[in-house]
Amino acid sequence: MSVSKLEYIWLDGYKPIQSLRSKTKIERDYDGTLTNTPIWSFDGSSTEQAPGGSSDCILKPVFVVKDPQRKNAFLVMSEVLNSDGSPHESNGRATIEDDDDDFWFGFEQEYFLWNPETNRPMGFPEGGFPRPQGPYYCSVGASNAYGRAVVEEHLDACLEAGLNVEGINAEVATGQWEFQIFAKGAKRAGDEVWVARYLLERIGEKYGVSVNWHCKPLGSLDWNGSGMHANFSNGLMRTCGNRE
Repeated sequence: MSVSKLEYIWLDGYKPIQSLRSKTKIERDYDGTLTNTPIWSFDGSSTEQAPGGSSDCILKPVFVVKDPQRKNAFLVMSEVLNSDGSPHESNGRATIEDDDDDFWFGFEQEYFLWNPETNRPMGFPEGGFPRPQGPYYCSVGASNAYGRAVVEEHLDACLEAGLNVEGINAEVATGQWEFQIFAKGAKRAGDEVWVARYLLERIGEKYGVSVNWHCKPLGSLDWNGSGMHANFSNGLMRTCGNRE
């Protein structure tokens, strides 16, 4: 009898910014397919998704990939449902109606690797600032690129999991990076980018580094912000987009 570790991943109910949550389920004789991935549950009162007196929420598996960091393990991206099986109000994925492989998405996800002790980006000295922006974009060398070990391990993990990551690069600000990911279909695109984010945050734990996704984590200071550029096309655009 084989034993597998299934890491169920979902988005909590915190506002205005949701965070990733996960927990592990041990499953026997599991074949790694979505069809045979069981529905599970969690305590929604601990994630701002249910009151304490009626806290059960359902985890509905929607996307399964190999967990590249654990033996005999899988990552299970899940939608959150109410106890009656209806989509939870925090479940944005369930609002996608018109979805097929005709919609292609290419996401360029920027982020900062963050030092939780100083509450500043990697490469920022305590009580001061690094050199002005300019040398950091697509850089190499210990005085320019900070956190490459995290970024490279994340790339390898995404590829081993089977995610459609297409590249990485150092970004404009100190400690800022980007990964690119591609998918066909709106739901699949969202699933891929959320699992990629989850892997990055989990890898950051190993290095004592957090991931800051905020668009302007340094506030009004004259430092680059982060975004997620969304490239989109459908069949018509791909066929006729370059015709006059």
